[in-house]
Amino acid sequence: MKLIIGLGNPGKKYEDTRHNAGFMAIDKISEKWGIPVQQNKFRALVGEGRIEGEKVLLAKPQTYMNLSGESVAEIMKFYKLIPDELVVIFDDLDMPTGQLRLREKGSAGGHNGIKSMIQHLGTQEFKRIKVGIGRPEPGRSVSDYVLQSFPAAERADINEAVSLAADAAAMWTREPFVKVMNHYNSLKR
Repeated sequence: MKLIIGLGNPGKKYEDTRHNAGFMAIDKISEKWGIPVQQNKFRALVGEGRIEGEKVLLAKPQTYMNLSGESVAEIMKFYKLIPDELVVIFDDLDMPTGQLRLREKGSAGGHNGIKSMIQHLGTQEFKRIKVGIGRPEPGRSVSDYVLQSFPAAERADINEAVSLAADAAAMWTREPFVKVMNHYNSLKR
């Protein structure tokens, strides 16, 4: 089984915010592959199904971003998964809105959700699909920025990036991640 995690914050209030790019990608996968993500287990909304014959579990931790690792660790322990069977989709401040970057491993880079995952999984060795959300102007609060909705001018870019992130995760179910990474990291946007 492959585990595809999308990071975000639960509740209507945060639904279309920059910090919820990971949740948006899980919703796209859910819609495209007919895998409802509605079961409340492991402090997450989860859905089990198949993508091109491969068994997958989609999950949106409901612990709030800073505690995401607690939920992910519970899921991995229950299903006896190893980090190699995990990909996480999340927002990245250090890339322009709509840009995509895939990595096989790495540090938290200041992202509290990833920091929590590294802490609870005990490793940095898990695959990542990062969705660019841009940076706030100097002097503006990062926490306010990530919790705001995308303005109309960025909506098309973020929708395309979230769709690409969902497609990349689906491709990973049948292809080695390095091949997926090479394909999606080479896309010019």
